[in-house]
Amino acid sequence: MSKAIRNTITSFIVPILFIFTWAIFATKLNNPMILPQINQVLNNFVHATDDFIGLGSIPRNIIVSLIRVLLGYCVGVIIALPLGIFMGYKESISNLFSKFINTLRPVPALSWVPLVLAWFGLASLATFFGVPYGPKQVFFDNFKFAMIFIIGMGTFFPVVSGAAFGVKNVPKTLIESAKVLGASNRDIFFKILIPAAGPNIINGLRGGLGSAWGCLVAAEMLPGSLSGLGYLITHAYELARTDLVVTGIICIGVVGALLDYIFVVVEKRRFSWLGR
Repeated sequence: MSKAIRNTITSFIVPILFIFTWAIFATKLNNPMILPQINQVLNNFVHATDDFIGLGSIPRNIIVSLIRVLLGYCVGVIIALPLGIFMGYKESISNLFSKFINTLRPVPALSWVPLVLAWFGLASLATFFGVPYGPKQVFFDNFKFAMIFIIGMGTFFPVVSGAAFGVKNVPKTLIESAKVLGASNRDIFFKILIPAAGPNIINGLRGGLGSAWGCLVAAEMLPGSLSGLGYLITHAYELARTDLVVTGIICIGVVGALLDYIFVVVEKRRFSWLGR
């Protein structure tokens, strides 16, 4: 048996044990409000295109949540990545920002909710672009600035840390060797520092996306949210639809894992030399 097949089989052991344990406990409890049966959850996926508790289909909610996360993630990366690179490149910039960033890092996303609501209220992309009332307005109103801010905050800290750490820990010998060979500061920055810091930058981006996806439920609990996986979970809980809660959790986990896999592929293709 090849190593790849053996690894694949091993990776399925824990999920199978988990499903087996779930089935046993669900049967013994016999209370779908506490723990639904597996077939109830599977039935939700079989009828994924149905309108669940008036909140739309599962694919629609996934799409809305995915767009929200990507918007917040992009905002966070646009701010954090350049800042992190320059914090690693210039000690003076690091001294200027590091204490402030380290003070805000432990603050959980939910604690920003009252302040963010005071800042942005229920303003969304629809209000910003002045979209007239109609189907487009309803769609773009899903993407409120308060949600984007919270997701962006979740993205910011892993990305800025990864970029700063990566640039700061580039071996000095690489830089000195380039200077001896007559490389300009621009060449050193773009052709040595950034590529050498690449693995840590990718890890930061990967962690930032995971954190952004983790902030989704907090963001979708904000007033004015009427769709998305996070809202589906919280609203299903209020209606004692635990099967839908579990369905939403599975969707968040699977989509998050697929997004994470994108960075795994990038690491393997671009930085495979690290494992040699």
